[in-house]
Amino acid sequence: MIQKYPSVLLESAVNEFAKLPGVGRKTALRLVLHMLRQDNKTVENFSSALLNLKNEVKYCKSCYNISDADICPICANPARDKSIVCVVENIKEVMAIENTSQFKGLYHVLGGIISPIDGIGPGDLQIESLVKRVSEGHIKEIILALSTTMEGDTTNFYIYKKLSPYNIKISMIARGISIGDEIEYADEVTLGRSILNRTLFNESFNL
Repeated sequence: MIQKYPSVLLESAVNEFAKLPGVGRKTALRLVLHMLRQDNKTVENFSSALLNLKNEVKYCKSCYNISDADICPICANPARDKSIVCVVENIKEVMAIENTSQFKGLYHVLGGIISPIDGIGPGDLQIESLVKRVSEGHIKEIILALSTTMEGDTTNFYIYKKLSPYNIKISMIARGISIGDEIEYADEVTLGRSILNRTLFNESFNL
């Protein structure tokens, strides 16, 4: 049944909230009505936070993590091990791994994974920039920490082939995370152990 709204403005706001991932129209309506009950200052702060994020946030020129500066705090931290780079799908995975306190290296955010069904190919991701970082000769190990899905494995293999000509160690997180799981949803203990118990990529797939 088509939902009827008493106000065109209300319907327009619901339509926008419903565009968010995981938000259906009922949830969108509940969120809009909640915002409607707030005072003007609260709503202004909410909208300003989103606009400031969109207009002012930067992507680290080295790892493509979200940052307030050209180089993110992780890459700028002299205490981090710059010889080890953990390759992740998105910024959410950086946050998840950081919460484990088990990884002291740097990151490289691809911005997605290879998914032909979604029209995402290698050229749409930050893979060539990863190859460039490796070619500069400062990196000794690449840790592939992508989701244990078919798309994640496809991306892992593509990166492995691209980096194989370089004399570096290529490893992947241990399969403590179930097949089909996404990194961001793994608990901190499991994810931390998966990083510490990582295995060589070629040994994992008998390459």
